[in-house]
Amino acid sequence: MSEKVVVIYSGGMDSFTVLHRALREGKAPYALTFDYGQRHKKEIDYAARVCESLNVPHKVVDISAINQLIGGSALTSDIEVPAGHYEEPSMKQTVVPNRNMILLSMAVGYAVSLEAEKVYYGAHSGDHAIYPDCRPEFVQRMNDVCGIANYTPVEIVTPYLKDSKTAILTDGLNMGLDYSQTWTCYNGREKACGSCGACQERLEAFRDNQANDPLEYES
Repeated sequence: MSEKVVVIYSGGMDSFTVLHRALREGKAPYALTFDYGQRHKKEIDYAARVCESLNVPHKVVDISAINQLIGGSALTSDIEVPAGHYEEPSMKQTVVPNRNMILLSMAVGYAVSLEAEKVYYGAHSGDHAIYPDCRPEFVQRMNDVCGIANYTPVEIVTPYLKDSKTAILTDGLNMGLDYSQTWTCYNGREKACGSCGACQERLEAFRDNQANDPLEYES
């Protein structure tokens, strides 16, 4: 039997690539999507459609109640999503306090219940400047904790931790993946805005790969 793994699957291009990489490695992924009150809930619909098409077990968990405790992010509060690249200081407004620690903790609990020993998530080097919970030292410490938090240790696996968004897309395109099945924009409107950090990084990755982004943009 294939090894069970939990994949934190947002519906974005990074986790989409991670999910397919786990499948290519012969794993049996259990996809886990969180509704944490993000304004771009559209990504959840994309995640659901992909999992259905792949026949991958998929859970969507509503944890939006946590916004009673953590706020101040443009992704969850009534704050305008800043335009600009991830490297600009304004993008710190998109940080959701402690998000990945919360999500990973629940994913590890799910893995223990499934008797799975690994949790995959799509942190990458492009996130390091703005998101502390995507940095190598965070992943290392989480692995230390998850090795002792339960009777059975669970490993946090980050296949692209040292790679750029461009490199992730390169890997996905080499796998023949269709990125029209992903949603990246932080604004959950009908079309991607093209101006937020998430859109700019995505478009940059497609340009670097000399490929066309299949999503429609407002401008």
